[in-house]
Amino acid sequence: MHIQVTSPNTAYYLELENRFGAHNYHPLPVVLDRGEGVYLWDVDGKKYYDFLSGYSAVNQGHCHPAILATLIEQSKRLTLTSRAFHNNLLGEYEKYITGYFGYDKVLPMNTGVEGGETAIKLARRWAYTQKGVVENKAKIIFAEGNFWGRTLAAISASTDPSSYKGFGPFMPGFEIVPYNDLVALEKAFQDPNVAAFMVEPIQGEAGVVLPDEGYLKKVSTLCQEYNVLFIADEIQTGLARTGKMLACDHENVRPDILILGKALSGGFLPVSAVLADDHIMMNIQPGEHGSTYGGNPLACAVAMTALRVLKEEQMAENAEKMGHLFRSELSKLKSSFIKTIRGKGLLNAIVISHANPEAAWELCLALKDLGLLAKPTHGDKIRFAPPLIITKDQILESVAIIEKGLSGL
Repeated sequence: MHIQVTSPNTAYYLELENRFGAHNYHPLPVVLDRGEGVYLWDVDGKKYYDFLSGYSAVNQGHCHPAILATLIEQSKRLTLTSRAFHNNLLGEYEKYITGYFGYDKVLPMNTGVEGGETAIKLARRWAYTQKGVVENKAKIIFAEGNFWGRTLAAISASTDPSSYKGFGPFMPGFEIVPYNDLVALEKAFQDPNVAAFMVEPIQGEAGVVLPDEGYLKKVSTLCQEYNVLFIADEIQTGLARTGKMLACDHENVRPDILILGKALSGGFLPVSAVLADDHIMMNIQPGEHGSTYGGNPLACAVAMTALRVLKEEQMAENAEKMGHLFRSELSKLKSSFIKTIRGKGLLNAIVISHANPEAAWELCLALKDLGLLAKPTHGDKIRFAPPLIITKDQILESVAIIEKGLSGL
């Protein structure tokens, strides 16, 4: 077993959280106080590679200077007006992001899970006003293994007992089909009450699970055939993470509703967005959906810069190149403990094969000691997702750290 030794400084902060905070997370025992680019530093000054990137919220790197400058400048002028009034940045942002992704309209929210809730509300309303579904009969189909948050609606769509057990009763009108199963999906679509299929192009929290080549294209075709909305949850896979601006772009698929979050602010504050065309978006009238902070001027300014630097610094192209390099170098390790290597761009994961069910956790503890931060998901899987600005030399150094960690298992 890996023995963790914590400094008095670290122990102090861990004890504060343990005593005064809810115990709803199980973090690695590291206390961070600074970040820059692909690196993080703890309260004792130890430096780490960040291979989680705030669950892909920090695609642009920690404290990206251009985004930081925008945040500082705008925070001195105006941060929040609520939507009771107009502000001079909301329209500019709406024009920018709809042009960027090619949709008629955007509905701005804050967190990713709010984006998911918004998309489902839009789909239900569309079903009643456009498809002719009887009121309160609309169904949303989800893929088994999905994860889009922990609100009551999100856990109602979950197949993970740790998300939903002990929190019922659940949201009605949700149904599950296996991920990457087009036959099951088409069978579900034969119900005329189905409004939408909401799916992650790559399942992130499930352990970076990739569907078969062509799956998204066929999903899109089925949705058109059965008059069902295709909702793409690109909160984790979007914004250059997988080597394209959107993971759907790998198959040239355009979702009916696109949900974005996480890196939409570069990790500076919660910003999410739901994009759709007029025939979907304009079924919601004033007072029927909203958020106090949604579309606030600070978020609008920051999001425009966060999107701009993704393109200016060619982060999708770098993610594609560095992702290939990372998987190639990992495969050269030929470790008996790595059962599977999978991923796209810089969203990658390994599956650990070991007699010890805690081996993935133990490996992450060892990697922490060696200067690389990653976190297990679902027991035996470790996600590796560094900021998209990572260089070849940094990838090679990181793989050397991973090799050293594996040798200690």
